[in-house]
Amino acid sequence: MAVWAAFAARISFLAFWGQATKLAPVMKKLRQGLVPAALVMIGFAPFSQAHSMPGHWVGGTAVAEKRAPLVVAFNGVSLDEAVNRAERQYKARVVRTDVQDEDGRTVYVLKLLSDDGRVFTVRIDAATGRMR
Repeated sequence: MAVWAAFAARISFLAFWGQATKLAPVMKKLRQGLVPAALVMIGFAPFSQAHSMPGHWVGGTAVAEKRAPLVVAFNGVSLDEAVNRAERQYKARVVRTDVQDEDGRTVYVLKLLSDDGRVFTVRIDAATGRMR
């Protein structure tokens, strides 16, 4: 019985060793083909992820992103319209804007710079458009 076990072990070892020697060239070819392909795919992964992430829109790209409107209307007068009115009326350029809440009413506070270098502040009620 011991002789039979030794013989079976020797046959199985030779069968395994013979199988391993036959698989070595196949595995080498597989590694030579799959490893570079996997590295290329891993290299392109950040680009595919970055393409799907939101960001600023650059002119000439094929994908135009949906943006929130820049001008938000509060009741009657939008901030953009208030800036245009103030610039026309005072013949000055708006250099800073602020939106404040005064007693439950929205008020735009605009700082203007005139051509002669004066800086002054104008307050515009968003609901009525009245300047103070």
